[in-house]
Amino acid sequence: MKLITWNVNGLRACLEKGFMDYVVSEDPDILCIQETKMQQGQAEVPLDGYHQYWNSAVKKGYSGTAIFSKREPISVAYDIGAEGHDQEGRAITLEYPEFYLVNVYTPNSQEGLVRLSYRMEWEDAFRNYLTELDQRKPVVLCGDLNVAHQEIDLKNPKANRKNAGFSDEERSKFGELLMAGFTDSFRFLYPDRRDAYTWWSYRFNARANNAGWRIDYFLVSQRIEDKIREVKQRDDVFGSDHCPVTIELEV
Repeated sequence: MKLITWNVNGLRACLEKGFMDYVVSEDPDILCIQETKMQQGQAEVPLDGYHQYWNSAVKKGYSGTAIFSKREPISVAYDIGAEGHDQEGRAITLEYPEFYLVNVYTPNSQEGLVRLSYRMEWEDAFRNYLTELDQRKPVVLCGDLNVAHQEIDLKNPKANRKNAGFSDEERSKFGELLMAGFTDSFRFLYPDRRDAYTWWSYRFNARANNAGWRIDYFLVSQRIEDKIREVKQRDDVFGSDHCPVTIELEV
């Protein structure tokens, strides 16, 4: 089974930058996107043969997630079942016979870490949500988690130590999630690979210089980590400041 996660940073804009060409050529079983920045129906997404599931933010043009799946799920859930975390369209969960699929766009702590306290609340609520699912059946989590976990996961770790996405607090919460029973699929296969990034600033020719961050992930329940066959950052695919990430799972 092939799955893709991609923060498209505005689906309507990405549709004009090769989105459909890439998806059709990749032909995934399931496509998860973040930062749709739209409501369902505001643009045509002609993916025939896919079931579509959308979770849009109350605020127009902000955040939002969507899943396109060839397989019809057993059930669909939106948000994470926690009060105060249901206004920004940040999560969708599809249940299949073998696993739960969770597509997430984690809140950004923002410049100066002004939203860090909310981010910490989200992290705890989201981890609780995932561990509850994991007690029932394995979980496949994907999306923009807005954190580079280790120094190897970004180009300039020392300069970004206290910045959003690489603060000690955010990195620690990511570690707690792994300790709760989840595996970072890319690092499982490639523990020492460097210069493997998924996001680049639009400033300073960052992408051309590969001065990036790895903040888009596939995590899986540890008990199915042996099902991971391949994980790729498709940094050759443009259309967003993030690139798609693909995973092949034997499920």
